Amino acid sequence: MSTSTKYEPNEQENSRLRIGSRDKNVGWFTSDLETLTPAQRGLFENYSRIHPDRVIPHILEVREKAWEFHPLPCIGQLRFIDFALSQSPLYPEILSRIKSGANLLDLGCCFAQDLRKLAYDGAPDSSLYGAELESQYLELGYELFLDRDTFRAKLIVADIFDEQGPLQEIDGKMDIVHIGLFLHLFDLDGQREICERIVRLLKNEKGVLVLGTQVGSTKPKDVPFGAAKNVFRHDETTFEKLWKEVGEKTGSAWKVKAWMDGGLGAGSKKRPWDDEDTRRLIFEVERTK
Repeated sequence: MSTSTKYEPNEQENSRLRIGSRDKNVGWFTSDLETLTPAQRGLFENYSRIHPDRVIPHILEVREKAWEFHPLPCIGQLRFIDFALSQSPLYPEILSRIKSGANLLDLGCCFAQDLRKLAYDGAPDSSLYGAELESQYLELGYELFLDRDTFRAKLIVADIFDEQGPLQEIDGKMDIVHIGLFLHLFDLDGQREICERIVRLLKNEKGVLVLGTQVGSTKPKDVPFGAAKNVFRHDETTFEKLWKEVGEKTGSAWKVKAWMDGGLGAGSKKRPWDDEDTRRLIFEVERTK
């Protein structure tokens, strides 16, 4: 039985499929930010030392610059202030491990917002690493958090597919890799290649960890993303199969815990790739061999 089906958008959906357009009249642009959670407000007021009245305008001003630069859905929907890693059930353990000397890499870190949250919560920033393809995101991160002179995490401009790139410097040094809203931007072959590269970034030992979130589907499928690109959406079974294949290729073994919920606004059907099958996929992958 096939584990993949092809999603074919109708004419109306095609007209809305404008990934890369700076047009704000799309389902993945949230124009206003009415409230913040206590955790969000606490970080911007106490870590970035922004006046309470200026926090929301400041976030929206930086978002405008990011939208003009690269108008991705995660920017339009303000996902960069979700601090998704801190919402993981494993966050207390991760924070404790970093405080005890573990290294964490945030792959596709965008503004490195999750690293700022870790630092604010007491993780030594000397143990924090971020990798991002677009250097402007990293620059906007300093602007968003106002910490250019104080934040000492190692931020690397790198292409995950560049075998000779700067990620070589940290091969075999990571205890934890976080990949939030990143892996789902690629087709199945690309995802497999990325996961194999992650294995090389991690220490060659049991207990190293990969975790994150991405858009998933109750019916695994290829989904169009932009004008000429398909990406693959997993369910729990196909995601586990992916890591089994990665383990076979890399001589390792992985215990996969993955589950889906209705997060990321998937039920709103405002985006071309939203349908009744769309979910958020949350995962924890631990090396066992």
